[in-house]
Amino acid sequence: MQLPINDLCRLGSSACNVSRVKYGLANRNGHMKAETGHIIFKDKFKWKDLQGCFEELLRAFLDETDQMPDEDEILQMFIRINMMDIEKNRKPEGYNRRGRMRMVFPLTPGKKQFYIRADSKTAETVRIAERLSKILKKAGIHHTVEWDTLKLLQP
Repeated sequence: MQLPINDLCRLGSSACNVSRVKYGLANRNGHMKAETGHIIFKDKFKWKDLQGCFEELLRAFLDETDQMPDEDEILQMFIRINMMDIEKNRKPEGYNRRGRMRMVFPLTPGKKQFYIRADSKTAETVRIAERLSKILKKAGIHHTVEWDTLKLLQP
């Protein structure tokens, strides 16, 4: 049985079905806030699966977070560095630079994922994770979205 997202979150679930990612742990204004938004790929996922959409993911992330480099050469360098790994079916670097938000591809045994992280809980994290989820869904990459599960990644 699948409950609406608000019911799942009332039950304490941090996982959200990708087709129902609009709301979760809502504040009084009805807007969910999160420090991290995790995109968890399904078991058969390969890093190469990102070849067709990674550039769009990175551009969307940088655009939404106002971290787009001023010079196109710098953006192309970030894209190329990541694509070199993806083409070899290796985990990409993401965008893990000093800034107000990061896109991190962690080393997690048995689970392929990435997450975006802000310095504090914000509705912006949720909005950006949802946008990236839509890009992946459009590319046919199956995944789920979880919120604020960074502590579970630590050994």
